[in-house]
Amino acid sequence: MGVPETDPLAQLSLPPGFRFYPTDEELLVQYLCRKVAGHHFSLQIIGEIDLYKFNPWDLPSKALFGEKEWYFFSPRDRKYPNGSRPNRVAGSGYWKATGTDKIITTEGRKVGIKKALVFYVGKAPKGTKTNWIMHEYRLIETSRKSGSSKVIYF
Repeated sequence: MGVPETDPLAQLSLPPGFRFYPTDEELLVQYLCRKVAGHHFSLQIIGEIDLYKFNPWDLPSKALFGEKEWYFFSPRDRKYPNGSRPNRVAGSGYWKATGTDKIITTEGRKVGIKKALVFYVGKAPKGTKTNWIMHEYRLIETSRKSGSSKVIYF
């Protein structure tokens, strides 16, 4: 007689057919702004981890929800204590920014930035590119209520 397995989705008490496909604006306004302001969510869909401590292939097991996309609140590490440059070293490699940043607006005002990142195995600048892609959502400095540097990744 084995130990019964628990279905993580069943533990969330989600209604049948529930899907989580938020827009860029919803991620920033409804989730990240509220998280930074200290609000709590009645339904925990987005996990909170320091994702730079893990390789990307370890992240699905850390997620609270999702099959092909996973969402996390995570602190944005800095390369230098007093600088603004992010430290993107993670696990056995690093995340490298790619493409152009996308400005996210709500009601005509800029609220945040979406940045695409690709994971490379090894040390910069000679790492080997992988197929792991991540999107970073961060608030524009003027829209932050506190000095927090929390971001959403998926």
